[in-house]
Parts: sequence; structure tokens; C-alpha cells
Amino acid sequence: MIRPVAVVGPTATGKTALAVELALTLGGEVVNADALQLYRGMDIGTAKATVEERRGVPHHLLDVLDVTETASVAAYQRDARQRVEELLDAGRVPILTGGSGLYVQAVLDDLKFPGTDPDVRARLTAETDEIGVAAMHARLTELDPVAATAILPTNGRRIVRALEVIEITGEPFSANLPKPGPARYDTVLIGIDREPAELDTRVDRRVELMFEGGLVDEVRTLLGQGLRDGLTASRALGYQQVIAALDGDGDFPAASAATAQATRRFVRRQRSWFRRDKRIRWFDGGSERLAERVLEAVAQ
Repeated sequence: MIRPVAVVGPTATGKTALAVELALTLGGEVVNADALQLYRGMDIGTAKATVEERRGVPHHLLDVLDVTETASVAAYQRDARQRVEELLDAGRVPILTGGSGLYVQAVLDDLKFPGTDPDVRARLTAETDEIGVAAMHARLTELDPVAATAILPTNGRRIVRALEVIEITGEPFSANLPKPGPARYDTVLIGIDREPAELDTRVDRRVELMFEGGLVDEVRTLLGQGLRDGLTASRALGYQQVIAALDGDGDFPAASAATAQATRRFVRRQRSWFRRDKRIRWFDGGSERLAERVLEAVAQ
């Protein structure tokens, strides 16, 4: 029986290269589970795999949104499950790969999406504009620390959504997340991590290479395509720092340092999110024979 594989974990651990290696060995295809890699043109700042790095392996759910569109977990759940099921029907192994924990869980678990209240959302959005995203994230931390751990302190849209759900349901936002049971499709969950100090160094180097590799020009191009109007895309790590520098004093070294610092914090939140899921079997991304060891675990 063909079983999907999910390769998850923090940013910069080596998930992409491993997923491609697994796909080549197992006869599979990669299904993106990184919310920001859904966006066309957001390549450098999201470390999207290049054509060469994909090594001929088909990748799905990359470049499916314009930067002016808002990413939706519900829409992703629908599209990703459809693609996974199509691959299974075709006898191909789906390799679900990414660091967006909620997106992975939306595919593999019975994740429900509460309704909305436009009036509540409008009020919370106005309050965010008035007192700032950081204050709203602090409120979310008090009301639902589990949800706050998973949501970037700069992601006003998701913070507002979490607070909206708390208000209209009377329950924590995280209460709408299922308790992990057997993963849908009998998926094998593989986690990739590294020692914190090593990973911090890798994050710093990755950000440095992004800025050297043209991130500022990428942002300039996307601004011409409406990036400022994108509630999700414009707040992505790296992109928001470059936009601030373009709007301000043009201090891109400072923007790079701020991006690295924010990414290191984000890595810690990702680790906290994934480590709660006891179904995941963890591997050191820097270990020798990593792909071989993971393949042994998948076979078991």
C-alpha cells in the first residue's frame, strides 16, 4: 500500500533537499506545505526550490496565488487533499513538505474551520490599527498561548482571526484544532531539526544569501505587482523588513539583521508547534546517511 510521507520541521533544517531525495527513491512527487511558497514571485525570500534543486521531481501547490491574494488554510486543505488523493490514485507517493504547521495539520487531521463574524472582525481589525499588532498578539498570548505560539507576532490577519474565533465561539482558537490521532491517508510523519546553535547559524547564512541573491530587487518587482495590498504576502519575513527599508532610510544591512533575528524567533515557534505532535519521528538534519535512515523509517 502506498503511504504518503510528510517532511516537517523548522525553517532551514534541510527539508526540501530531503523531500526531493525521498521522491526520487520512492517514486513520488512533492506537495508544498509552506504557506508563503504558494505565492508567485516570492522565490528568494521563501527559499523556494529552484528548478535545478527540484531535480525533475514534480512540485505541487507552488506559485498558485498572486501576492494580492490572501492565503486561506481552508482553501489549502481542499486543494492539498485533492492533490494527495490524485497522486495516490496514480500510484505516486505524495511527499508533503513544509514548515507551516497548521497547513500540514489541515491536510492530515480532521481540522474544522469556525465561521466568521464580519462585525467582530472589523472591530478587531480597527483595534489592531489603533494599538498595534504586538499588543493584539500579547492579548492572544493571554487568551490562548498555544495559538499565540503558532502565529507570528507580526501576522495581524491571523491574530485577528484567532481572536475573532475566540470571541464568537467562547473557546480558545486552538480548541478547534483536533487532538492528533492516526494521520489521514496513514501518512508517515518525519521531522527534521538541528541543534539550536547550528540552526541559528544556518538561518543567518540563509538570510545573508537571500539579500546577496537579489531579495531587494525581488521585493521591488513585487511592489509593482501590488505586494502592499497583500494582507499575507506583504507581512512575510524578509519582505516586510525590505519594504520598511525601502520606505525609510534604505538600510538594507539592518533589514537583513532584522530578518535573521525574526526568523530565529520563528524557528523556535515552529519547533514548539511540531514537537507537540508525538506521531512525528525526528531526525537530525545534519546527520550522515539522513535519507537512507529516513527511508528505513518509512519502510517500517
